Amino acid sequence: MTERLVVIGNGMAGMRTVEELLKLTPDLYDIAVFGAEPYGNYNRILLSPVLAGEKTVDDIMLNDEQWYVDNNIRLHKGKQVVDINRRTRTVTASDGTSEPYDRLLMATGSSPILLPLPGADLHGVITFRDIQDVEQMLAVGGRGKNAVVIGGGLLGLEAANGLNTQGMNVSVIHLMPTLMERQLDETAGGLLLKSLEERGLDFYLSAVTEAIVGDGRVQNVKLKDGRKIPADIVVMAVGIKPNTDLAISAGLHCERGVITDDTMQTFDPRVYAVGECVQHRNKSYGLVAPLFEQAKVCANHLAQLGHGAYRGSVTSTKLKVTGIDLFSAGDFSGGGDTEEVLYEDAANGVYKKLVLKDDKITGAVLYGDAIDSAWYFQLIREGTDVSDIREQLLFGKARLGDAGHGGENAAAAMSNDTEVCGCNGISKGDIVSAITDKKLFKLEDVRAHTKASSSCGSCTGLVEQILASTLGGDYSETPTEKPLCKCTEFSHDDIRKTIREHNLKTIPDAMAFLDWRSENGCAGCRPALNYYLLCAWPGEYVDDQQSRFINERAHANIQKDGTFSVIPRMWGGVTSAKELRAIADVADKFNIPTVKMTGGQRIDLLGVTKENLPAVWQDLNAAGLVSGHAYGKSLRTVKTCVGSEWCRFGTQDSTTMGIALEKISWGTWTPHKFKMAVSGCPRNCAEATIKDFGVVAVESGWELHVGGNGGVKIRATDLLTKVTTEDEVLEYAGAFLQLYREEAHYLERTAPWIERVGLAHVKQRVVDDAAGRGKLHERFLFSQTFAQTDPWAEENRNQVEFQPLNVQALKARIDA
Repeated sequence: MTERLVVIGNGMAGMRTVEELLKLTPDLYDIAVFGAEPYGNYNRILLSPVLAGEKTVDDIMLNDEQWYVDNNIRLHKGKQVVDINRRTRTVTASDGTSEPYDRLLMATGSSPILLPLPGADLHGVITFRDIQDVEQMLAVGGRGKNAVVIGGGLLGLEAANGLNTQGMNVSVIHLMPTLMERQLDETAGGLLLKSLEERGLDFYLSAVTEAIVGDGRVQNVKLKDGRKIPADIVVMAVGIKPNTDLAISAGLHCERGVITDDTMQTFDPRVYAVGECVQHRNKSYGLVAPLFEQAKVCANHLAQLGHGAYRGSVTSTKLKVTGIDLFSAGDFSGGGDTEEVLYEDAANGVYKKLVLKDDKITGAVLYGDAIDSAWYFQLIREGTDVSDIREQLLFGKARLGDAGHGGENAAAAMSNDTEVCGCNGISKGDIVSAITDKKLFKLEDVRAHTKASSSCGSCTGLVEQILASTLGGDYSETPTEKPLCKCTEFSHDDIRKTIREHNLKTIPDAMAFLDWRSENGCAGCRPALNYYLLCAWPGEYVDDQQSRFINERAHANIQKDGTFSVIPRMWGGVTSAKELRAIADVADKFNIPTVKMTGGQRIDLLGVTKENLPAVWQDLNAAGLVSGHAYGKSLRTVKTCVGSEWCRFGTQDSTTMGIALEKISWGTWTPHKFKMAVSGCPRNCAEATIKDFGVVAVESGWELHVGGNGGVKIRATDLLTKVTTEDEVLEYAGAFLQLYREEAHYLERTAPWIERVGLAHVKQRVVDDAAGRGKLHERFLFSQTFAQTDPWAEENRNQVEFQPLNVQALKARIDA
């Protein structure tokens, strides 16, 4: 018999839980939903644009009534549940409608706080919480009329802005001396006040409301100091409180909210709760993103999967308050043993404050320029050591390209036809339409529907600002790690840890153990799983070629016309007359139309047909040439200059060092492409300081640099350390490569990986911990014993004998 699930509450948290549940197991429950309002599920965040006349009620509807019909859900709209009988497991509404349940989900939300003021019951005194409130404000509003908003927090300012847009004269009364004191410090609050006053709003700060005055209908608001403010409408926006009356009457354990554990289960194991009515680990949340995370966990347990836990949220708020960019996260109050890093440009309305403790950001306030808010929040939630980037902190995430900069004001002011994502030709209008039409809330959802930010990623910051601008209200990112893809709830790190701890050694085993939603996975997860297994179990795991991208399966880069390019490896950029003759002979023999030098000091044969690939490889193999892996998530090249062997400025033999690095690391599979370079002196002709691992020769030895990137997002390397011997260069390179292989997410370059985990972490593992460095290097060399096979020769089943790195011979050459 099908189990019965009853949901009390038709709001965003409850319905997101149902949506997640239907994705996991659409037929497990017979579902009934009670909603006190006479509507489907709508986006409460967007009530402000409705009040401002920018959207209609239909525009903000998330699930219309047809959605419930399509999903076989009984919707009891406009029916308030008044009784839960846990003994008979039934719920009853005020009109007598009753539904039995096997599982009950409480999503009763919260109610606005009404101040117990004289006159609070007068006609014209309302709150700002639902569609009915907005309709009342619109009915009273009109040009020349007076509105008073009590409360200068987020909700109050949103209401004030909407009423001001309707042409009303708006006054805001706030008990505290600073607006939005929960999100802003005194300086940022002052900048906000100035900007709002310029828009025509009046403010009464540090003011105490004594009474609301009127004869049947509100006429004015009286302050404690005797001042009276004329009012045709009064909006109370002083906070919310969880709706717990129904839960208390049912005998469920409640404090400020309905108490739940990490599975969102209440005191009664048959009853779950999500949303603003919940108290979890002594906290309640009013922002949408944490509620959606609760919904995911709850749906997982309702689906009887038995894994997943909600451990709370480090809340961040990324806001659009009347066109002003705001962001706050963590504890930004400072004091004690914390430090404050400040930037203030009052003339341009920009203020940034970062609070640091023990070289980690614990809080942030941004006003006027919140483009890097997502980066700061990531640093806060992951506890990243920022000591090495402290000088650049206030100037944002340097690796973002031009498309990712410009600030939120620029994002809001852009015309809809302005191109945002150059890689995929996506305009701002395309993104806004997807957000509103498809009811999107998260960056990954926007990527999935529009492809914006899904290629090079340089427009990610701008896409996030468009998302925040469009959603308005309380758009927020949560601190939980994102799942690998839609086939699983687990993050990259969770999957890698599970593979190691439970000895999972095939893709099917990993998918089965982790309850994969799709039997065969998708193009996003299969290559990642293949890499994680290959990295975890070198010599044991059998590489699944069908889980690789087309270029890696073909061992060549596919071109726009369907032909391929073939790039043989040239050790350290050095070649010989024999190799050049072989390449020329191959070009002539197979009528290859283009032969071109690459930026990595190699020769590219372009226009090779697929049927000719094996024969081309065979001829190149015969001359001793092997695959350059120009197609793979692997070591690409080691670029060198001629160094001290020929150059009068050279301080060390960079060519020999580069060949040694390439010989020890060729064939390795990495999370993304990996490039190295060795420069023979600080003039840096080999451009080592924009490579993943760069070596720069100095008189006393070698500087080692990491995390560089050229191309779309240029990022200079960070100095890792200085060493004196060639053996040390090889050991540090191997250890760094292995750490990157073991810790980075699939398709994550070294630059964003280092920014995510912190340079201090990399230094601690590779530089400070000598024993650990040695073990990393050993694991790297072990994995290389299985990786250093030429795929061209393997494909031809004619393995050419290739001489692996001879360390002793290399040392002799270097010493000479």
